Amino acid sequence: MGQRAVRSRRTLFEREGELAAADEALNDLIGLREDGTEASERPRGALLAFAGRAGIGKTTLLAEVRRRAAAQGCTVLSARGGDQEQGVAFHVARQLLQPQLAGIAEAELRAQLGSWYAIVGPALGLCAPSEGAPPDQQGLRDGLDWVLTHLVVQRAPMVLVLDDAHWADPESLSWLAAFAPRVEELPLLLAVAYRPDELPDHAEAFRSLPGRAGQRPLDLEPLSAAAVAGLVREDLGTQADDVFCRECWAVTAGNPFEAVELTAKVRDRGLVPTEEGAHLLRDLAAAVKGSGLIARLERLGASTVRFAWACAVLGTEIPPTLAAAVAGLGSEEAADAADALRGARILAGVDTLEFVHPLIATAVYRAIPGAVRVALHGQAAWCVINEGLGPSAAARHLMETHPEGDNWVVQQLRAAARETQRAGAPDAARRYLARALHEPPPLKERAAVLHELGCASLLTEPATTVNHLRAALEEPITDPELRHNIVYRLSQVLAHSDRLAEASETLAREIRVTGDARVRLRMQSEQFMWDAFRADEPDSPARSRRLTRLADRLTGRDLTERYVIGLRAWDATLRGEPAHVALHHAERALAGGIRWAEADRGFEVPVLVAFTFMYADRPGRTEELFAAGIADFESQGWHGAHLSFGYTFLGYVRYRRGRLAEAEDFARAGLRLAERVGAGTPVHWYAVGVIIQILLARGRVTEAAQIGEDHAFGAPFPAAVTFPDVQTVYGELLLARGLTKDAAAELEAAGRRLDPRGMRNPSWCPWQLHLARAERHDAPERAVATALEAVHRARQFGAPSAVGQALRAAADVSSGPTRVKLLEESVSHLERSPAAYELACALVALGTELRRSGSPKEAAEHLYRGLDAAMQCGADGLGDEARAELAAAGLRPRRLHSTETDTLTARERAAAALTARGRTTTEVAEELGTEEPAVVRLLSAVYRKVGTDRTGLAAALGQQTVR
Repeated sequence: MGQRAVRSRRTLFEREGELAAADEALNDLIGLREDGTEASERPRGALLAFAGRAGIGKTTLLAEVRRRAAAQGCTVLSARGGDQEQGVAFHVARQLLQPQLAGIAEAELRAQLGSWYAIVGPALGLCAPSEGAPPDQQGLRDGLDWVLTHLVVQRAPMVLVLDDAHWADPESLSWLAAFAPRVEELPLLLAVAYRPDELPDHAEAFRSLPGRAGQRPLDLEPLSAAAVAGLVREDLGTQADDVFCRECWAVTAGNPFEAVELTAKVRDRGLVPTEEGAHLLRDLAAAVKGSGLIARLERLGASTVRFAWACAVLGTEIPPTLAAAVAGLGSEEAADAADALRGARILAGVDTLEFVHPLIATAVYRAIPGAVRVALHGQAAWCVINEGLGPSAAARHLMETHPEGDNWVVQQLRAAARETQRAGAPDAARRYLARALHEPPPLKERAAVLHELGCASLLTEPATTVNHLRAALEEPITDPELRHNIVYRLSQVLAHSDRLAEASETLAREIRVTGDARVRLRMQSEQFMWDAFRADEPDSPARSRRLTRLADRLTGRDLTERYVIGLRAWDATLRGEPAHVALHHAERALAGGIRWAEADRGFEVPVLVAFTFMYADRPGRTEELFAAGIADFESQGWHGAHLSFGYTFLGYVRYRRGRLAEAEDFARAGLRLAERVGAGTPVHWYAVGVIIQILLARGRVTEAAQIGEDHAFGAPFPAAVTFPDVQTVYGELLLARGLTKDAAAELEAAGRRLDPRGMRNPSWCPWQLHLARAERHDAPERAVATALEAVHRARQFGAPSAVGQALRAAADVSSGPTRVKLLEESVSHLERSPAAYELACALVALGTELRRSGSPKEAAEHLYRGLDAAMQCGADGLGDEARAELAAAGLRPRRLHSTETDTLTARERAAAALTARGRTTTEVAEELGTEEPAVVRLLSAVYRKVGTDRTGLAAALGQQTVR
């Protein structure tokens, strides 16, 4: 790129505003004022976006930014999108990051990247993909974020330059667009250039983020006549007269690239730059682009033309030997062709070739006759494989060939899809497999290709996945294992698409024809699992009996048997069998180990086993299992739906324990992840339901209602069973808002849905408790009957928290001495449970009732205990209620005791202090320069050590909580 390099070191005409913006951004980056003195503010980064049509000078401007950044001592990372490389996953990410990491020894690189090594390594070409499940796309982006942030911190200040962003591969461009809002918090300048009409939708962030020119990208305009005159005279000398310069401007329309090329043509022809030769400029300008450029190329000879075609097919960063092989030229002939193309200013470079400008590359590529272009791509694919560059490098060429039934092409595309999918780019894998299917593959391999295509589309296009997998089952399949894997995957994607009945029926059909007993057991376990989540299961009690008989005779010798036993534990929980029965089966399921991140299985059964312990009042065991599960997800790079479920459920466990502030932190982290996955997905329903329930417990009804409205939380509800049950949570929300009739209707509907299925445990779904409260004004007798039936069911299950909660609901709809008696028994049970919030509610209710019945001394004791418990839980609304009752009794609330904090580390104390001031976990993460999940873990340790939650932190740290 010698010509362009020379040009970039000379005057950039009419780009003073853009260069001033670049200088301002660089000064901010290195912490300098305009006068060169050191600024008092810390260095900050920025996004600098240049937009304009082809040839307008974006590349030259970026080259100048790179030069000035390097002169200021900045680390410069650069990459360029390529018209031919748009389909190559992570092509731009590799250009940016691989040179910074590739020279490091593997052991050192593993130590430097830690757990991210196996996640981002394959995407960046640093290591081969592992055989396990690939990272999800969000996990991979998080990993790339971490790597880039780590490099920025290590090598600051840093300037990252991306040219031709409109041609960047979707995986890299989506990542950078999502990362761009963070640059102002880092010592990083991100400078991008693109053609605005060609920028894809997933890169819209580059158009809308605050830039350095009125909050918009810097749009480059054509040069004026005066600027073109200056350029011409700088290249050709001051003898260039006004008429000649004016004509140069007219024939190039002020396009800098064309103007530079035109002056080079004038110099090559020896034309005197005066009015007498001005009439020749139009013909010379035509030779710079389009058909004129191609005519100029053809005059260089057939071998040179073929070499240029080969380079155009190969794209960017072209090895001369590979171009020669694709062109079918010998080494000397190829070297002569390269020299000729360099002399004609078509190519630049020696060890690695590049086209002088993307406009030239595009013109040459489009000039290749169609049949020849297809043949050259086929030749390029073969040469790339022969050079040992692998099927992923060859795949983009095979995508441009015509289907001919060539099984070699099918095998290379399948291999490329496997590599790409394991590296975390399922969309690219899907494109390769779709092309392989059109080749087409041999009949005996068609089912396997359809299965692989379905797996590649699983996360992005579930409906398409179903079609592919069903088509695969219709093909002749000689390998039984392949057929079974197709069935497993099909049932899984149907279930995750809220089509649980179809998932169950798919397995049932295959169970009837499967002869292998172990395979049949695996399919039965999958069917039991999806049926357990079905809200429309026709005969749930019968399924429960079959599951009980099967689980009781299994020993747990393999994972499938342990899954069946785990489902038995959950079934016992749902139906309200004695808690010790459910716990017995849960321990049996765990005896041989159950990992959460099994490549070919869901994580549903491990979650259900963990929840069995929680509903049976052993939440500590649940948290241990969830901590291990989340670690599994993170190690696999599963940062989308899986991690959202993990944080949401961990928040739900903390809610059940009465640690509401922590619960809210976890649940909000889960909701943020769920929002990235997408609205209407199962994980989104779970996250919204949990956060609403937590906010209601904290007394923030208006905020809970707003979240429900913002996230369309209401009918129609998902077909799958959820926990907490979303329809019941919706009824609870309506009740809290005073809409008792609407609440009663929703809660009765929940009961009609769950009761026939035998789901009778109020510990899991307390619809009866809320229904009784909704009925107490209009139908008090029915309310009492409803509540007492819930008490009966809770006693059958036997968990103290369930019994205590049901007794309090019964007290709420009772009166007189019965009410006091029920509340006293509720407190007695809840004191033996981990349900701290429920205990606080019962204590305040009992104190209130005793005050009203004329027992002030006993009332005060319970109200004080209830207030302290409410504050420890973070139940602000309940605390206000307790204070009001104490005030009505003529008593003043006690001050919360400070908690010893000497055991906190400095980082934990910093996180705690920020939290006590009312900062969110996202804000704390930004302050501490870490990731939000790390903050959640820090706060969890703080709460555990301090023995309080967010509300108690202010007192413990001697601060005032800001709300």
